[in-house]
Formats: sequence, structure tokens, C-alpha cells
Amino acid sequence: MPPVSTSRQAFVGVGANLGDRAATIHAALAELARAPDIAALDASVIFETAPVGVTDQPPFLNLVLGLETTLTPEQLLELLLARERAAGRNRARETRWGPRTLDLDLLLYENETRPGPALELPHPRLWERPFVLAPLKELLDRHPRYHHPAWAALRTRLAQTKISDEGIALWAPQR
Repeated sequence: MPPVSTSRQAFVGVGANLGDRAATIHAALAELARAPDIAALDASVIFETAPVGVTDQPPFLNLVLGLETTLTPEQLLELLLARERAAGRNRARETRWGPRTLDLDLLLYENETRPGPALELPHPRLWERPFVLAPLKELLDRHPRYHHPAWAALRTRLAQTKISDEGIALWAPQR
């Protein structure tokens, strides 16, 4: 895909622990790649992670997606929520931290900082979640394309953050 003019860089956390997790994630990534206002998608490797909060549920597959977009943060969030709904997620009826078919969280959008409640940037629990920090670090280490000044500070903070590997492993598909 060619870069989008006047685009902004953003990072999206992607996770799933119900059904065919990998197929759901790959379908969501393919759908996002076809969106006309998104370009230059880069995905971290996939990690398999233990659930957090409600622990009596299947493990998650998680990755972080880097992208460039001409969408506003609100428009990007709506696109992500629509993709979740298309994958069968109903946020209104689910248990907090419970199982889900697809979870798409807008983690960072350029250097934007804003309070919630509809959209808080950076994501309010970003630094508490090793299942997000591990793939985010892997993506930033591997893709120098993310050159926004805010990402330099992010790289520094990630280098100083202890990312526990308890419950986090590189995912290897079963053959």
C-alpha cells in the first residue's frame, strides 16, 4: 500500500481468545488493510498470553498493529469498534476482562493526549499490560518507520519498563 498523504501514525492492540483466534485476528487485519483511509500496516509477532482479571477463560492471542491513517482518532476508534461488532463482539453484554471474539484497542495516536470517557489517549492501562507492551516493543524494535518524535520517548520508556514474561510466549500455530 502506498503511504497516505497527511497521515498520522497510530498503534492498535489486537486480541482474541474465543473461537478460531488466529483466523479472527487475520480477518480483522485484512479488513483494516482494505480500509481506504489506512495504509502502511505493520504487525508485531503474535504472542499467546494468559488472561488478566478473569483468569478462568482460554488464553489470548495478542499483537500490536502499527498503521498510518488519515482518520481522526474518533473515526479510527469507530472503525475498530465496527470491526469488533462484525466479529461478533457485543461490548454491552460482556463481562469486564472476560472472554472475547475480538478486542481492538486504540493505544496511541501520534502524540495525542486526551482524557476519556469515550476515548482516552494514550490508552489508560497501556503501561500496566505486558500483553500489550511486549508486542509493542517488538514492533518498534523491528520497524524503524515509526519515527514520530513521540515514539522516541515511547522507546525510551519501553526500555525502562519491566515487561514480565510470565504468561506471555511467542505463539506457534498447531500443525
